[in-house]
Amino acid sequence: MDLDVYVTAHRAEWDRLDHLLNRGRRLTGAEADELVALYQRTATHLSVIQSTAPDPALTARLTQLVARARAAVTGTRRASWRDVARFLTTGFPAAVYRSRHWWIPTAVLSTLVAALIGWWIGANPEVQAAIAAPEELRQMTRPGGEYESYYSSHPAASFAAQVWTNNARAAALCLVLGAFLCFPVLWVLFINMLNLGVGIGLMSSAGRLDTFLGLVIPHGLLELTAVFVAAGTGLRLGWTLIDPGPYSRRAALAQQGRAAIGMAIGLALVLFVAGVIEGFVTPSGLPTWARIAIGIAAEAAFLVYVYVLGGRAARAGESGDVASADRSAELPTAA
Repeated sequence: MDLDVYVTAHRAEWDRLDHLLNRGRRLTGAEADELVALYQRTATHLSVIQSTAPDPALTARLTQLVARARAAVTGTRRASWRDVARFLTTGFPAAVYRSRHWWIPTAVLSTLVAALIGWWIGANPEVQAAIAAPEELRQMTRPGGEYESYYSSHPAASFAAQVWTNNARAAALCLVLGAFLCFPVLWVLFINMLNLGVGIGLMSSAGRLDTFLGLVIPHGLLELTAVFVAAGTGLRLGWTLIDPGPYSRRAALAQQGRAAIGMAIGLALVLFVAGVIEGFVTPSGLPTWARIAIGIAAEAAFLVYVYVLGGRAARAGESGDVASADRSAELPTAA
């Protein structure tokens, strides 16, 4: 294609579209129809130029023109409570459900790593000695020691808020760092599993593993599930850079990135529930079986939410991405 000839043939249409977009007053009905027609034609022109004779300056100009025209044609839409309800009942659970092939293996392998670390520490006194002095270990693992008093060291409300903030930060790191080819996500996961494994190992060596699990399970089931979902989503985002599938790498990363942002918001709500349990239930005077039952109920409720609502929404075509009307238009690329 002769680019100069093509530009000469269509420059008048682009200039006219630019003129209509710069009008200070409202358009008449005929002018609005003309703007829509020019927007559609200019988008086609941009696609043709990108596919056959890409020119950076011309592509930049037409991209900006098409974006402005699209905003003028579609208008801006304010978020409503209906959007919030749609996100909570379809968007977020569908995104978690669709990423289950990433976060379930992540959960299984991470739990196995924590268990192996705990076994290694519990079975090797020399490893325990490398962690802390014997007196310090006794202070941590004795009845009423640091592992137990940690959950009641602050007022419940402030402790729950602190836990929520820390866990939400860890989940957000997993989601954001996934764009760096997965490796930072694996590191964040390892640090979390290392901390859990150290607790398992030290408390088991003191013969108090049941006490430790009674303190961790009530909030830990839901909390760790949220972290695993975040990590799995981050790993999926990183893998998109390596294998974008049928889309361009930019389009695939944008799609997964938008879904990841929604996941961050949804997981913050899940971690808020886990923080409330950790702040008010874990240190409470309830029997251990009652505290564990509350943790299992919260975890079961989340899984039912994901697999029932999320599964139904995913089978209906929901991906967790923003609505199609709010996405940037995808232009065809040359094969």
